[in-house]
Amino acid sequence: MAIIRVLKYDGPPDILVWKYPHQELGTWTQLIVNESQEAILFKGGQALDLFGPGRHTLSTENIPVLSSIVNIPFGGKSPFTAEVWYINKLRSMDIKWGTSAPIQLQEPKYQLMMSIRAFGQLAVEIADSRMFMTRLIGTLPVFNQDALYNYFRGILMMNIKELISSYLVHKKISVLDIHAYISDISRHIEERVAPAFADSGLRLVNLNFESINLPDNDPTTKRLKEALTKKAEMEILGFNYQQARAFDTLEQAARNEGTQSTFMNAGIGLGLGSGLGAAVGSVMPQLGSQLQAAGAHRVCPQCKDVNPADFNFCKSCGSSLKETAQPPQEQQILCQSCGKPVLPGTKFCAHCGDPYHPCPVCKADNLPDAEVCSKCGADLGKTCKQCGTTVSKDVKFCPECGTSMILTCGQCKHEVKPGQKFCFECGHKLL
Repeated sequence: MAIIRVLKYDGPPDILVWKYPHQELGTWTQLIVNESQEAILFKGGQALDLFGPGRHTLSTENIPVLSSIVNIPFGGKSPFTAEVWYINKLRSMDIKWGTSAPIQLQEPKYQLMMSIRAFGQLAVEIADSRMFMTRLIGTLPVFNQDALYNYFRGILMMNIKELISSYLVHKKISVLDIHAYISDISRHIEERVAPAFADSGLRLVNLNFESINLPDNDPTTKRLKEALTKKAEMEILGFNYQQARAFDTLEQAARNEGTQSTFMNAGIGLGLGSGLGAAVGSVMPQLGSQLQAAGAHRVCPQCKDVNPADFNFCKSCGSSLKETAQPPQEQQILCQSCGKPVLPGTKFCAHCGDPYHPCPVCKADNLPDAEVCSKCGADLGKTCKQCGTTVSKDVKFCPECGTSMILTCGQCKHEVKPGQKFCFECGHKLL
């Protein structure tokens, strides 16, 4: 094949790197490099020289190292073979990228293992032609556009999974709110990935996320979305919805024949309200009046049948009903902390959460360190702070766990009385 006398760029206009198809050159060959281009001469995988825009003669005067590689006397003329690569310095390559498999991470808000996918676009341009060509000539087995795309994607994907996971975890961003942070995530990852591209002689022009989403077929995602939907519905309907549901349930039970006697015998009439929680507890006063109105009757002690209130004998078995009249309604127990009703049988106020300290006689709520009931004056004894056992007020040690029942100052250990705010010995403020 004839020796090439003039060598110039003849590749596509939108290509980033282009290799001249022929290698038969001579020391008289003219190399033409256009503006915004650079050319590199390769021989045996070694970069001989880098040429900027202009017209260059491939002589030993211009390329001194050429004489030692191809055994050409300095200043002599001789043919030789070499590769010429053109690099487009202004052209940036736009590359679509995406995670090949969902990224597994622990969702920081709900503490669930979830899968996310991400895809977007990046643009790179060559900053250091020699570094870029040296790195890629020894890295890529096939040097074409597809290989370049895969190479650039590989640089990004080596880092992006770790960077997305760390960003979400450290910022405590829920994967369900991630779309509001796409711009911030793009900038964060662009700053972290840019040095990896720079090591290959590349400049990362931009990095964009088009979407970060959750796979629709992921079971954890489905369960979380269903739970959040139910939560949103309850928040929209509000607490009145809970009250209505609880009231409907118990009112329906009150309308059933024999319901009141069943509740009394099972001992769960008021306990049911406690079991349903604070929502039911708040409607129990209303429910009590409803049950009283609906339950104006007498229950036979023998056959448990329900009779009208004006009956003196059971309509089913004839037993006397005189002693089965409805007892007077119990007086409400009020929480000493918030003043709202406390359900009998509960240990805490359903409205403020304050512990219920009942009087053994009248069931009134009292302060934890009270020695006598504030309502009826009954002796309340003392409660062991260790095991909760109620003991007589003159006992110095708990008979159950042996804990001292004497109140002492935390500073000087002198004995103090319940309700005392300062130690009489050292003046230390008592909690």
